[in-house]
Order: sequence, then C-alpha cells, then structure tokens
Amino acid sequence: MGRTNMAHEHRGDPLGITSAAIALVDTHGLIKYWSAAAQNLLGYAAAEVLRRPATSLLLCEDALTSAWSGARRVGAGWEAEVTVRHSTGHPLEVALRACPVRAGNGSEWLIAACDIAASHRWELDQAVVRTLLKERALTGTGPDEEPRPPWVNPPAGMEGPPQDAPVLPPSTLCARRMPSVVDAPAGPATGLGRGQGTRRSSRRPANQGKALGPRSTAVAVPSYDEARERLALINEAGQRIGTTLDLDHTVRELAEVLVPELADFAAIDLFQGGLTAKEVTGEPVTGGALRRAANLSIHEEHPEVVVAIGEPTRYPARSPQRRCLEAGRSILDPVLAPTTWWLTDDPLRLEKLHRIGVHTHLTVPLRARGVTMGVVTLLRWENPDAFDEDDQLLVEELVARAAVCVDNARRFAREHNAALTLQTSLLPPDLPDHSAVELAYRYLPTDAEAGVGGDWFDVIPLSGARVALVVGDVVGHGIHAAASMGRLRAAVQTLADLDLPPDELLAHVDDLVLRLADEAEAATDDPMVIGATCVYAVYDPISGKLNVARAGHPSPAIAHLSEPVEFPDIPAGPPLGLGGLPFESAEIEVEEGSVIALYTDGLIEASDRDVDVGFERLCFALAHPDRPLEEICDTMVRSLLPDHPHDDVAFLIARTHRLPLDRVASWEVPSDPRAVHDVRCEAVRQLTEWGLEDLAFTTELIVSELVTNAIRHASGPTALRLILDRSLICEVSDASNTSPHMRRSPITDEGGRGLFLVAQVAQRWGTRYTGTGKTVWAEQPLPSGDVPPRR
Repeated sequence: MGRTNMAHEHRGDPLGITSAAIALVDTHGLIKYWSAAAQNLLGYAAAEVLRRPATSLLLCEDALTSAWSGARRVGAGWEAEVTVRHSTGHPLEVALRACPVRAGNGSEWLIAACDIAASHRWELDQAVVRTLLKERALTGTGPDEEPRPPWVNPPAGMEGPPQDAPVLPPSTLCARRMPSVVDAPAGPATGLGRGQGTRRSSRRPANQGKALGPRSTAVAVPSYDEARERLALINEAGQRIGTTLDLDHTVRELAEVLVPELADFAAIDLFQGGLTAKEVTGEPVTGGALRRAANLSIHEEHPEVVVAIGEPTRYPARSPQRRCLEAGRSILDPVLAPTTWWLTDDPLRLEKLHRIGVHTHLTVPLRARGVTMGVVTLLRWENPDAFDEDDQLLVEELVARAAVCVDNARRFAREHNAALTLQTSLLPPDLPDHSAVELAYRYLPTDAEAGVGGDWFDVIPLSGARVALVVGDVVGHGIHAAASMGRLRAAVQTLADLDLPPDELLAHVDDLVLRLADEAEAATDDPMVIGATCVYAVYDPISGKLNVARAGHPSPAIAHLSEPVEFPDIPAGPPLGLGGLPFESAEIEVEEGSVIALYTDGLIEASDRDVDVGFERLCFALAHPDRPLEEICDTMVRSLLPDHPHDDVAFLIARTHRLPLDRVASWEVPSDPRAVHDVRCEAVRQLTEWGLEDLAFTTELIVSELVTNAIRHASGPTALRLILDRSLICEVSDASNTSPHMRRSPITDEGGRGLFLVAQVAQRWGTRYTGTGKTVWAEQPLPSGDVPPRR
C-alpha cells in the first residue's frame, strides 16, 4: 500500500487515532484495550476479546505471516493489510497500523485498524491533494459557486475530533490532535516543545480558526504527529530515567527529561522519609516534611529557585503542592491570578514568580505501588503557551513511569541501609586503644554497593595486659555471610573472655559452625553452605610472645625491624565446619616495634597472577615497618588489590609494644599461711614506689584473699604478680586446675566470702588456665585514670 509518513498524515486519515478502531496489545500478545470503534468494526464487545491473544482474531494462522511479509515501515511503526474474522464469522479485510509503545518489561503495541475500502479512498484523496499542491497555491480564490470537492476540509477551526472518538488509557498517550491549517508554503514541522534550539514547539498557527478570505478554501496538509512525538518522548524517558539505583541521580534524570522539553523549570520534592528510605504511607498525605531532591531550569543561574537542593521545603497550606498531595492527583493552576491567593503567605515565592513572569503552574504527585513519595512542580514563563490537558496527561505519564524508578531506588536505599546497619553492628565500631599494640585495619567487601561481606576482624583485650587479634572469613558474600559472621564473632569473643588457649578456642568455634550448618540444612530446601576460616593470635607484652592457631586460614605475616618479612610456620588446622580434626598452636617471640599482619585470603588472591605473587607484594607492602600504620594499609591496598576485588578483603595490622620491666613485680609465695602477711607488705611497698598509695588498702585485701585461697585449696608453688598497665592487675598463680567460684555464704559461716569481697573492690576478676595450672586475677582502675610514664 502507498502510505505517507506518519509524521505527515492527513487529519482525515482513517487510521488516525480519533477515527480508527484502536486496540492495545501487551508484551505477551494479549489484548489489553479495545475501543468502541473496534467493536463497531469487528463486532466483538470488549469483554469478549480482552486478555485474549490478538492472533485469535485472524482468519487463519498464516494470515499474520503473509500480512507482515508485505508490510512497510511508516515512521516508528508498520502498515499492512490483513484478513480477520468478523464476529458473525465472515472474513473482513482491514488495514492495520502498529506502533510500539515502551512498557516496563518490553514493548506493547498500539494497533489502529480500518476497513480496507476506507483506506483506499483516503489514499486516492491524498493523491489528488498532492497533485493540487504541485499545480496551485495552497489557498486559492475562485467563484463562490464553485462546488467544494469532497477531499477539501472545512475552514480550520470549524471541525474537531469526532464526538465518539475513543478515550484511550493514559499509558497510550495518544492525545487529541489539534486541527491544523496551511495558508503558506510548508516549512519545517514543529512538535511538542518550544522552538529554541532543540526545544520543540506546541504552539498553534496564529491564524488557526480564522477565515482565510471570502472565497478561500483551506486544504489540510500533513502535520507533525503529536501522538508519535509523545510516544517518542516517553521512550526517551524510559531510556534516560532509572539508569542507576541512586536516589538523587534518579530524580535528577527525571528533571532532565522534563526540562526543557515540557517546562522551563522543574522541582522534585520528596518526603524526608523517602530520602532516608523509610516507608511512606500510601494514603492521601495531609502533612509531613518535604525536602528538595532536585531542580532544573532553562537558565543556569536558576532565578526561580526558592529552596536549595537538600533543604526542607515549606509550602503554604493551600498551595498546589499541598492540595496535590492531599488529593493524590495533579493540579493545574494559573499563576498571578485570583486562584493564587495562597502566595500571600509566601512573599518570597510570590516575588520570584512575579519577577520572572511565570504564568502556569503544574504539580503532579510522585506515586508508585500505592506509595506517595513526593511531588513534582513544573513552571512555564518563556513559553507563552499555558499547560493544557494534553501536557498534563503527558507529564502524569512521565512522572508515573519515573516514580517506579524512584521507588526502586528508595527500596534499594532502604535495603542498603539495613545491610550497612547490620554490618556496622557486627564489626567493631572502633579499635580499642591498647598499650600492647598499635592498630590499623581495612575492610573491603566485594559487594561494594551493599557494603556487607563475610570477612571480619576483632581486637579483644585479655587479662594480664594481653590482647587477642582475630581475622576470619565466612564462605560466601552478602547478607547471609554477614549474619553468619556476626554469630561467629560473638562466639569468639565469648570464648576469648574465658581465656582459652588459641587451639582450644578454635575447636569450640568449629563445633559451633557444625551446629550452624545443621540448622541451615534443616531450615531451607536449598541449604546454604556454612563454613569459615579463622586465625586467632594472643600477644603478651610482658613476655613478647605471640601464640597463634589457625583454621584453614593464611599464616600471619611478621615484619621485623632488622630481618625480612616472615611467614611463620604455624600448623594449618582444618577449616571451621569440618569437625573431628585437631587444631594446634605455635608460640613465636616478637621483638618490640615489629608489625604483625593478619588478613583474609582475598588479599593475596586478588591478583590474577599466582598466589606467590600476592605474598611477594605483601612483603613489599610490609617493608619498613617503622612507617605509620595507615600508610602501610594504603600501600597494601594499592599494591595487592585491583579496583574491583572478586572476594571480600579484611586485614588487621598491629605494631607490638613491650611493657617496661619496672611495671611488673612478682614474688614466690611459700605454702605457709604466715607468708600472706609478708607478700601483702611487699605489695604495699611496690604500690608506694609506683605512687599508688590510694590503692594500698584494696590491694592488700585482694592479695590477702587470693593468696590465702591458693595456699589453702591449691597445690604446688604459688606466685604473686603485680602489673601496672592502664589498670592495676593482681595475679596469683598456682599448680591446681580447680577453678574458684564466688558464693554467698550464710551468716553463721566463718569463711567463704573472699571472692565476694574481691568482686566488690575490683573492676573485674577472672581465672585463666595455663600449662602448669591456673591464674586468678583482679583488675583495679587507677585513681587518676592516667598511665604512669614509661621509664
């Protein structure tokens, strides 16, 4: 069939949106909309065809294939002739025009149809019009009695769309086409926007609706198809809005689509709950704090801006924005008219709107999935045409589509914040300030957007001025790995508080991982893999020794001051979760000032090269351990990690310190009750030397009770040790493995209150087991809270 381009179709085109039979076919090929004209043409009521396959209306299965084999491209769509089945059963030849309409998950099809005879008559008329346009002027004067040909329109403005023109759903955006008239040679076609640069124009010709002369005839020539351009704008918006899940970026993209195509200025205000990714009620909104999320103007200086981005917006009670949110529908208002009395309560906004000459004001609610997230405001002043119903319909469709993207970004932000909150609560908020080590760390989850992973690190203060350093790695990534990591970290902290040796601690954690795996397998049909690796090290600043055990984890690296970087040979225990296999620990002497690095395997395996290359780069990064620890961390990240690591990475580095010898005092205690008096006096003399006379009374009580219990209830040699660190530590060691327990003695008992008294005067106390017995310890805070200077 011969067809003119859709962008230049005659107003009387039988396939025009106001006269043709209209159907909308969704992405699954099902009929989604059926107009009254379609019912008149084919005889089927809407209830008979809706949600049915469009191909069910064809006369035979091969009808569609043969029709589209002869189809031709027209603008953004296709035209073809096809034979369909009328409701009475007889075949009917129709002409079709199909245009794609972008939907959320694909393209829907807007189909216009008419009887084939009407299509042929219109083609004949168009051929005559084109011939006349070549041979005579667009407007001609002739005898009044000259009969008007059937293909000549009445004067412009005298004819509108048919009274029974179908009303399409907003998603088709086939707005009413305005009649056009030609009284001069055709120029460039203009469309929706205004005519500055790339901005389009929706202005009508100045002489539209006026008589051209007493003997003038007006011939309607092809005009720019507004419906097609609106669909093109929606298609462009679908490609430009929602390219990321960043909320600020998404609302900015919406503003860029609206300006300058449809407005001179656009502002997007979101509820503060939406900005913080909290749920907002889907009911009509009567209050709530709005904050400016984005605005855009045709002028770089933004003369119309009253509220800066990020600041709260305070619209008057009866402003279009508030009425829009309360009613849940768009509001179209003229500005500087009697309807803008609400501006009297906002003199700043009134002055700006008056000064730049804003004449119309359009507000549209930003709603998606039953949630009102904010309001969009559009202004015009340079474009003399006020917003009309067609503009309002188009803006509503654009905002509705953008609202889904904004809601997706909001939901992602909510989930992201929840994941970050979980991760923050599971990892240590800050490293403790400990006299035994100086610390620094890095935590880099591979899921950078979610910010969560299964790696963890920890620094746990222990008794006797010691400190435990922990780094672990849970199998997998994301929120499930983070949850498992939190449980393991809590278990390690609890077991560390019992002062268990590293190998025994890992054995207990291994049992926990086995239980977690059993729970996961029983809870879901698709069980998660629960497994982990861990390295646990205890550093003693008094002896300068590091006691380490590892469960399937890389060995720590030790950067000595005077020797090359060392990877000590520590027995490689099995990964956590295998069960039934032993763990072993190793003791290493570390000189003061050395740097100990504990890390996950993601650090050394991040490079695409061999793992040995990762170890070499780690040695390079740890060279010169006298540098600041933060500088060493930065060097490790730069030299070992790519821009996007494929595995979570966590590492902890510690510079060791020794406790000065004059801060430790120890005595051997004979197994004689009379020796209690002597060691008590020695302890008081030591406190006097340290300048801690204020602690003499409580220290005498602690020493007396702990030494007496050791002599009475334990066996073997007994020793007393006082340690001056950030607190005063009193330790009594013996050869017994029996742990003392605090109890409340009856009034009639003569003893049994020793540990109760110790617990009252000490900040904390406990028991740890050693290779030769046990040690009972008690800590007291220093009176001034200051640590004596090193000597």
